[in-house]
Amino acid sequence: MSAASTVPQVEFAAVTKSYGTGRVVLDAIALTIQKGEFVSIIGPSGCGKSTVLKLISGLTPPTNGTIRIDGMTPRDARETISFIFQDATLLPWRTVRDNVGLGLELERAGSNRRKKTTAALLELVRLQDVAEAYPRELSGGMKMRASIARALATNPRLLLMDEPFAALDEMTRDRMNEELLRLRAEQKWTGVFVTHSVAEAVFLSTRIVVLSPHPGRIHASFQVDLPFPRTALLRELPEFEALVARASHVLREALGQ
Repeated sequence: MSAASTVPQVEFAAVTKSYGTGRVVLDAIALTIQKGEFVSIIGPSGCGKSTVLKLISGLTPPTNGTIRIDGMTPRDARETISFIFQDATLLPWRTVRDNVGLGLELERAGSNRRKKTTAALLELVRLQDVAEAYPRELSGGMKMRASIARALATNPRLLLMDEPFAALDEMTRDRMNEELLRLRAEQKWTGVFVTHSVAEAVFLSTRIVVLSPHPGRIHASFQVDLPFPRTALLRELPEFEALVARASHVLREALGQ
């Protein structure tokens, strides 16, 4: 095995983050994420979950400690990373097709590449029939699928997701979880996912990281030993329910309950 193949996708070493007057949001974070993992971060509001994603993406720098993405600084690794936010953030004056191709336009990709990549992604997320529609004409789930397609257009190696399905109803959210895993199986990116839903974290993840609050610290990290592919039937299995119960218990521990 070459040295390059052993480099973690994400590595935090003694990372601390403070804002404003010095309030410590994250303290002494040591976290390693290997290529191909899907890691969900759970914890109470204010524990720094979203800040972890912003640090990985380079949107904010650490106050202390070091962060490496594929052995590079977050700034140098930006072209390998895509970020999906809680809101779909689609441009209302652009069609679904044009929204999906936005990242390729910003990269100044050639017209043929943009057309081929956008068409393939619209088919991948099953939006080819509404390619010329505008965001106002889409359901919440369709908007989020368009946002995911836009994030995947630049062929990221690392996909960061900050509660992307939080505003959806439970049935749509479950379907989107299944769609996300289908896309991951096809495109082979590494995922880091923030959620308040323990069941969602268990369904999606290969590993769950639990943060404790004030300041945010890693309270626990554990594997989710459930087979892939994961379908809706998984949620009915006792193994799934047992892992949800375990994760809920660890989360209560992190809260001191």
